[in-house]
Amino acid sequence: MTTTTKKSLVVLGAGTAGTMVANKLRHRLPRTEWTITVVDKTDIHDYQPGYLFIPFGLNAPEQIRRTKHALIGDDVELVLAEVETVDPEARTVTLTDGRTLSYDYLVIASGTTPRPDQTPGMLGDEWHRSVGEFYTYDGAVALRDQLRAFAGGRLVVHITELPFKCPVAPLEFTFLADDYLKGRGIRERTELVFVTPLDGAFTKPVASRELGHLLKEKGVVVETDFMVESIDQERKVLISYDEREVPYDQLVTIPLNMGADFVARSGLGDDLNYVPVDKHTMQSTAHPEIFALGDAGNLPTSKAGSVAHFSVEVFVENFMELIAGKPMTHSFDGHANCFVESGGGKALLLDFNYDTEPLMGTFPLPKVGPMTLLKESRANHIGKLAFRHIYWNLLLPGRPVGLPSAMSMTGKIPART
Repeated sequence: MTTTTKKSLVVLGAGTAGTMVANKLRHRLPRTEWTITVVDKTDIHDYQPGYLFIPFGLNAPEQIRRTKHALIGDDVELVLAEVETVDPEARTVTLTDGRTLSYDYLVIASGTTPRPDQTPGMLGDEWHRSVGEFYTYDGAVALRDQLRAFAGGRLVVHITELPFKCPVAPLEFTFLADDYLKGRGIRERTELVFVTPLDGAFTKPVASRELGHLLKEKGVVVETDFMVESIDQERKVLISYDEREVPYDQLVTIPLNMGADFVARSGLGDDLNYVPVDKHTMQSTAHPEIFALGDAGNLPTSKAGSVAHFSVEVFVENFMELIAGKPMTHSFDGHANCFVESGGGKALLLDFNYDTEPLMGTFPLPKVGPMTLLKESRANHIGKLAFRHIYWNLLLPGRPVGLPSAMSMTGKIPART
């Protein structure tokens, strides 16, 4: 009797992309022929878009947190451990506890992480106090307490460097802070400042113009082309490489983001530990049996949940073709859509890809919507709030969400110039 050795798929990371991949492929790969193993260092899965709302008391922290074991199918092995290195020649993953996993195919979905240690002076006695952030669970909770005690002064929202995950979130925080301060009756006593390394509000010119108008309408001071060199916590100032200084009473910073350290140790990453991949297939440019999904790759588009969602859809179809010995025929077009909370119970919606600027029109249905593109609406706000339910109950389990992975041009028009 002949025993057939199963092929193995190892997924490094159980965030949005890794969980989706595991749950989608467990239904597509025969259990008699394949094993799927997911590795992550913690059993906690946070709905990261919810971090934005915690500082303003709009989300209870426990609403955004679940265990990974509850989100990954029983027929997928979840290994709770940290990755030490990947050996692409031997096709092995070594864990920090000494265990080794072999793979036939590897998906790196280890995301991106805020690295305050990379900016001199960012970490220190005032970290998570007068120097706050909302890109981690602990940071968002600490910032909630800081804002409750804030009585007015200079509130500075600061972006260190691109890329970073959810690139509209600093703008959303600024708009929500304007609302929050008005609600507390201290907006007139507060100077709200937005500091960015960009030459405008956002990376896409059309969206930058619209969002820049909103900042101006809300009386937000914008400091552009600011490349931070250090933070002086004692003097409470941001210092740029060209020696400009921005003082603050409360700083809300988005630290430099970097990929996982094991990517660097394995020689698989660029200077920021992101895996170089083909932007249409997410396949490693150096090792064809390795793919990087979600925020772990160097795709030239937003590090956002929608990109993880749409690119995973493309990857799954390509992977089934690949293991059948066929060419991969599906292509990811860089599709991203991002809700932008603008305050007052409204939000904008951006829809774009590698080649197309955000357009005007309706989403997801032409003329029907119900959401509007590049325009504030109550429906967009409701859509953003409703997405948490979709995330837990459809997206992560790998069920159809009903949105095509490729950007549709139907019913859309160029933005006004």
